[in-house]
Amino acid sequence: MNTLKKYLPRVRTAACSGLLFTALSAAAVAADDFAVLPLQLDGAAPGMMMEAHLKKLAFAALDRRDAAFEKLQTREQLLAWQQDRREAFLSALGGFPARTPLNARTTGQMAFADYRLEKVIFESQPGFHVTATLYLPLTPGPHPAVVHPTGHSENAKARDLYQRASIVLAKNGVACLCYDPIGQGERRQYFEAGGKPSFGTTGEHSVMDVSCSLLGTNVARYKIWDGMRAVDYLQARADIDPARIGATGISGGGTMSAYLSALDERIAAAAPGCYLTGFRRLLETIGPQDAEQNIFGQISTGLDHGDYVMLRAPRPTLIMAATKDYFDIIGAWHLFRQSKRFYTRLGFAERVDLIEPDTTHGFPTEMRVGAARWMRRWFLGSDAPVTESDFPVLNDEQLRCTPDGQVLRLPGARSLIDFNREWEPRLAAERKQLWRDKSAALQEVRRITGIRASADLSDARIELGRKLQREGFSIQYVVLQPEPGIWLPALRFEPETGARTGEAVLYLHGEGKQVDAGPGGPIETLVRSGRTVLAVDVRGLGETSRPRGKDAMGAVLGFNSRDANLAYLLGKSFVAMRAEDVLACARYLVNSPPGSSRPARVAVVAIGEPGVPALHAVALEPSLFSSLKIQRSLASWVDVVRTPVSRNQKVNVVFGALRAYDLPDLVASLPKEKIAITEPLDATGQPVKAGR
Repeated sequence: MNTLKKYLPRVRTAACSGLLFTALSAAAVAADDFAVLPLQLDGAAPGMMMEAHLKKLAFAALDRRDAAFEKLQTREQLLAWQQDRREAFLSALGGFPARTPLNARTTGQMAFADYRLEKVIFESQPGFHVTATLYLPLTPGPHPAVVHPTGHSENAKARDLYQRASIVLAKNGVACLCYDPIGQGERRQYFEAGGKPSFGTTGEHSVMDVSCSLLGTNVARYKIWDGMRAVDYLQARADIDPARIGATGISGGGTMSAYLSALDERIAAAAPGCYLTGFRRLLETIGPQDAEQNIFGQISTGLDHGDYVMLRAPRPTLIMAATKDYFDIIGAWHLFRQSKRFYTRLGFAERVDLIEPDTTHGFPTEMRVGAARWMRRWFLGSDAPVTESDFPVLNDEQLRCTPDGQVLRLPGARSLIDFNREWEPRLAAERKQLWRDKSAALQEVRRITGIRASADLSDARIELGRKLQREGFSIQYVVLQPEPGIWLPALRFEPETGARTGEAVLYLHGEGKQVDAGPGGPIETLVRSGRTVLAVDVRGLGETSRPRGKDAMGAVLGFNSRDANLAYLLGKSFVAMRAEDVLACARYLVNSPPGSSRPARVAVVAIGEPGVPALHAVALEPSLFSSLKIQRSLASWVDVVRTPVSRNQKVNVVFGALRAYDLPDLVASLPKEKIAITEPLDATGQPVKAGR
């Protein structure tokens, strides 16, 4: 524990010499804040511990991915690389829905001097309406066409940048279907009582993705499927050439055009912009972004941004990157170099290129013209110059496809949450079948969560700090390090030798170990009954909780949601990591008893956020624990799926959990006398109502 020795001088000095901190009076201890950790851990504040830890894991995974890439030489190796990453991508999306009738209709048309447009609505799934503007050349068809998902903007397809990009294409002989992504433009999913949208566009995506994760998918699945159905719509039109379909977009639209182009082989030419940079530079700069830009486990499985381009090879791709974009330009050039090598080895070096306007994040003229030229090169066989003259654009109302501007007000309309609610009961039947064999079901829980058996965990490294004395018991400051980069601050309450009776208690409080540690509090009551109590802040709570800052969605998603997103990219969950913390702390209690008495098992008290991971730890390792008391903790993941806006559930999510189990299944796996649950909470953090 060399790092801790270096950065925890107060703890180390107390442990070694006992001179820095002497026994304090009860009054002094009562005023103590019970802070165990120093201001810095390995150069970072304790609240940034999880980000620093997860970044190290991510960079190591990216190193492995890049090392594997450098070994690619033969065509067979390149194709195997594509296949492996395509399968990983599709698996993380949970597959796509069945193709259903589009029920497409045109709700308006407008003609201009050098192009015309149609206002279109189609259903990517039954009742799931997609609103779009189709820009068409005036020349005779059939025309090549481009699907254009927009970036993260409130008015989506009506934003001037996206109109201009679409019109430039149409003026130059390429039709363009510019559509509203879910949660934007006419496709908002959440509204206040007065009709105002509840969240910003990225906020909507993140809220929806919480329930998606539990079902083993991502909001990206719905967005990609919209794009695939947009291709279906174009190919069904007589004035569109079905063999000449492209995709472009920037920012969130750059993400979607990259995804769509990687997975739909009908996209013959692609020009994604202002997104592709690579996870290394993303994590070194702005960090994980919108929900659909975080695919579960993609860093750990080696699916980096560059693979969206290489999955297309040898189909033509133009990477559009801005010099001053917050999606870092250095990363864009790195992935371009990798992509260029990949295409070259396949024999088509000329089919991948990069343009770099000296601009900030957006869809500047250089990109609009660049995308049009790229499509003309591959669809029309022309490298003639393309220019963009000034022209007027329409306002939101003029481009409106629906009567009053929102698809959810159409008869029979369904939201993404509706589809998730309908998906869950189908999984419930599978869960019921699985749990007929409890042993097999628990093995599946372990597989899905990735929670390691306690026997496979290394013993936590222990650092002892100062020791405080109260009447009849002592309080030892302890730091447990279950793995490199993780420090768990703890308080060990020890009765006087002659008063020790009963099993040790592991006490976990979501607001921090200090909450119930004061004089006369619940922990003292346990200690005075003769119990050894270890009060611990599991990772991301108490002293290691992330600073709240100015996170606008923190009150909804939880203030650890940023770190939860990074864990998600690594194929990890806070539930699993914290469950392993519980196991490590229980082993510490069992293996380091005071005197000669060795507790055979540990009782657990979990209040608030630690309740879900504690339940997992006890259900998977019942022989290590004597009992579990859970208070004010989430009762069911099904309720999260059924609730349109859940609160602080990112840290409670296990990807794909509802394909195998819900929290009540874990409760039922334990003897009734071993577990007690009081004041269970619903998905919004409120007490569960009677009958639910």
